[in-house]
Amino acid sequence: MPRLFTALEIPRDAALSLSLLRGGLPGARWIDVENYHLTLRFFGDIEGHVADELANALDRVRRSSFTIKLSGVGAFGQKKPHSIWAGVTASPDLHALQGEIESICRRLRLPPDPRKFTPHVTLARLKNANPLDVAAYLSARGNFASTPFTVGRFVLMSSRASVGGGPYIVEEAWPLLGSEKDRHSSLASSASEASRIMW
Repeated sequence: MPRLFTALEIPRDAALSLSLLRGGLPGARWIDVENYHLTLRFFGDIEGHVADELANALDRVRRSSFTIKLSGVGAFGQKKPHSIWAGVTASPDLHALQGEIESICRRLRLPPDPRKFTPHVTLARLKNANPLDVAAYLSARGNFASTPFTVGRFVLMSSRASVGGGPYIVEEAWPLLGSEKDRHSSLASSASEASRIMW
């Protein structure tokens, strides 16, 4: 069964900026550029009927599009680093969207995510990386920043167990109000009703 999560997609220009951060770190397995994303809420393996309930609830999210900017790099796992990521400049709109999705999870009694929401885009998984090498990598790239971009929708993605994660598949997408895609939201909504997630 696929693992499900809500996410923001990374547009082409920002993804190209992120791709320039690849390389120069022994023990890093770099994420493919087409798999870059910003996870809003990880659900894991959930039953098909629960996935349908979740999708129905997410259909009712009504938030405006907003702008974010990727900024800075960091690592998870201080003494034993296990991944490299790019951060996000503080965004109340991003946190509000994530908070609403979290509220939906509580209403549906989905298991809580033990990790605090830390918006980021994973760039690499690390295996036996030297912490000093990681520190040098981060220091050399600490001034990274992308051009700001507009978030016009959020998506429900799935992944199957694989080395390093991915490939990721967009199962459903919900436009945010005021985005270009919002004009077609009624069509998208009716289409999603007709093609609910089937496992």
